[in-house]
Amino acid sequence: MQNKKEHVCEEKVFQSVFMTYATTIRNYIYYKCGDEYKAADLVQDAFAKLWQKCDDVPFKKAKSFLYTVANNLFLNDVAHQKVVLNYQSGTHKSHTNENPEFLLEEKQYNEKLQNALNKLTDGQREAFLLNRIDGKKYAEIAEILNISIKAVEKRIHGALVSLRKEIGKI
Repeated sequence: MQNKKEHVCEEKVFQSVFMTYATTIRNYIYYKCGDEYKAADLVQDAFAKLWQKCDDVPFKKAKSFLYTVANNLFLNDVAHQKVVLNYQSGTHKSHTNENPEFLLEEKQYNEKLQNALNKLTDGQREAFLLNRIDGKKYAEIAEILNISIKAVEKRIHGALVSLRKEIGKI
């Protein structure tokens, strides 16, 4: 536990924050985006922002600051990727040896699955992915998201109900 008088701008304190949270935040972002290199880059950017704002971020708030910044960077990246994908889908043709009927079914399935995931609230999606993909326990998710365990249970239950409803239509 760090002393209240320690400041995030102090190199030893910053290093301690990095060693304590970098891996778990990287995992959090990785399970949201599925790309370990992108997750590592976003976490590195989050720590760079913490260093830039170290005078404004109290030590006790460093963890939540990092999760918030990393999540915002991820959301910005997702928005950018949607623009890129929309552009590419109009100009890029895929070449493969798969049966065209299979490719069409796969594309339709992926679209429906993506739509089902997109229909989840941000909170449901985060809690669901942290639990099902990262294997985090409800108490860990509650701490990461700064919510109660009951709220985590409700979010995951809501995600499961929504996904079952949507995937049932596939």
